[in-house]
Amino acid sequence: MKRILVSVTNDLVTDQRVHKVCTTLASMGFDLLLIGRKFSDSIEIDRPYKTIRFKLIFNKGFLFYAEYNLRLFIKLLFTKKDILLSNDLDTLLPNYLVSKVFRKKLVYDSHELFTEVPELINRPFVQKIWLKIEGNILPKLNNCITVSDSIAKYYNKKYNTNFSLIRNFPIKLSNNQKGNFPFEIYNSNIILYQGALNKGRGLELIIETMQFIDNSILVLIGNGDIVDELLEKVKILGLEKKVRFISKIAPNELSSLTKLADLGLSIEEDLGLNYRFALPNKLFDYIQANIPVLVSNLPEMKNIISKHTVGEVIKSRTPKKLANQIDQLLSKGKSHFENNLEKASSELIWEHEEKKLIEIFENLE
Repeated sequence: MKRILVSVTNDLVTDQRVHKVCTTLASMGFDLLLIGRKFSDSIEIDRPYKTIRFKLIFNKGFLFYAEYNLRLFIKLLFTKKDILLSNDLDTLLPNYLVSKVFRKKLVYDSHELFTEVPELINRPFVQKIWLKIEGNILPKLNNCITVSDSIAKYYNKKYNTNFSLIRNFPIKLSNNQKGNFPFEIYNSNIILYQGALNKGRGLELIIETMQFIDNSILVLIGNGDIVDELLEKVKILGLEKKVRFISKIAPNELSSLTKLADLGLSIEEDLGLNYRFALPNKLFDYIQANIPVLVSNLPEMKNIISKHTVGEVIKSRTPKKLANQIDQLLSKGKSHFENNLEKASSELIWEHEEKKLIEIFENLE
């Protein structure tokens, strides 16, 4: 049985793409070891494959990346392996070095356009370091996959690579059981955002917009770098009863809450190529839960709306005009999009998309 070492820098709990990929590879008969990191507040995980999570001294900045990559390099070096699977640029260097030392096949999965994330755009020196790593390694790789067609085309043009598209579709839901929010919702409409609470996700905008929307509650599920800023904004605007926060939760619990929503949001800002080319998994999670969506006027997300008619594209990013569009969407109700959502939720699923992953791993170069 061939062994695959899979590595990622997060704590594994909410990374649905990595979990789906590992589950598919395990079903193919591979022996999997998934390597991540563990925070003080990380919840326990139970997976049908082996996992290990590093407890690090440093958890952000240069020292985090240095410590994690050194520990990952040592772990990869002294662990039995046949194939290496690197997730995102921040795990690629140790994977590449070990693949060369042991002449093992390496697969690279780019979940985003890493060097164009907002956190790097305004830090040209740090961005240059990551671009150097990317430019030196990507042209030498034979087995590359990514989450959106725009990112694939970008890399293929820039580095003459051959990235394959494997979109981050959800597994077809077999359980229609709905959960319960940990607060009273009365008869309010639920406007839902699920995912990282980070810069550029349009969260400040939607909080401001809630000033002009009645009979609705905005629910933000997740954690991230700007949680404290968002909480303070809600307090300043006096929106504590209209905006509620739920910390990050396990995917199975999350899906039971997603079904309760009346509208799902994916309203990223155009802060560079990474967001412009984004095709967030939450968009497909909403569709899988048969929830209409409101998305940014960015090419990948706009294309999904145009093709499947499961919601709308934002017409204006000013709070009052956005509130008016949301009110109109909520007035239409889920039933307006019901047939299209049902059709899209059967088409945009991992069970279809994983066939491309299986083919790639059956024919590694």
